[in-house]
Amino acid sequence: MKALNIYLCGVGGQGIGLLAEVLIRACLAAGHRVKGVDTHGLAQRGGSVVSHLRLGEHVHSPLVPPGEADLVIGLERLEAYRATAEMLKDEGAVIFYDVAYQPVHVRLKKAAYPSVEEFEALVRSKHGRFEHVFTDDLPNARMQNVALLARIGKLEWIPGVDGQCMETSLREVLPSRVADDNIRVFKRMSR
Repeated sequence: MKALNIYLCGVGGQGIGLLAEVLIRACLAAGHRVKGVDTHGLAQRGGSVVSHLRLGEHVHSPLVPPGEADLVIGLERLEAYRATAEMLKDEGAVIFYDVAYQPVHVRLKKAAYPSVEEFEALVRSKHGRFEHVFTDDLPNARMQNVALLARIGKLEWIPGVDGQCMETSLREVLPSRVADDNIRVFKRMSR
C-alpha cells in the first residue's frame, strides 16, 4: 500500500488524543506501519488540537505535509473546515462531527462560521468525499469522538480497518468505568 496520510483536528477536551490512539491501534492490528504525533497548543483552554497519522512502509516523518492528507477527521466544524482548506489533497475524504465551538472572533461578528453547505462545497472543489456525523441523543457529549469513530469504521476509508477492528482497539484504550457506555454508542452508530 502506498502511504496514507490522516489529519485529525478538534478543540481541547473533545478527545482527539483518544481518537488518535484508537486509530493507531486499529491500524497496527490491521498490519499497517504507523507513525503519529499530536500537537496540543492551547488544548487546556479550548484551543486547537491536531494529530497526524501516517501509514506506510516508507514513511519517515509523522507530520502530514500541507495539501497531502488523504483523510481529514474533525471533531468540530470550523477546525475541520480549516484543516480541509489547508491539509486535504485533491480527491481526499473528510469526515467530521458537526458541533460548533465558535471562537471569539466569530462571536464578535468579525468572521463568519462556515455552514455545512459551504463546507461540502469546499470538499467538492477538491473532488473529495464528504461525510458529516451528528446525533442529538448521546448519553454524554464527550462521546462525540466515539460516534465519529464508529462511522469511520463503518465507511472503511482506512484499508483493512473495519468496525470490529476499531471496537477492539476502543476496548483496549477506554478506562473500564466508561467502557460499556461508550461501546454501546459505538455499536449504535456503527449500524
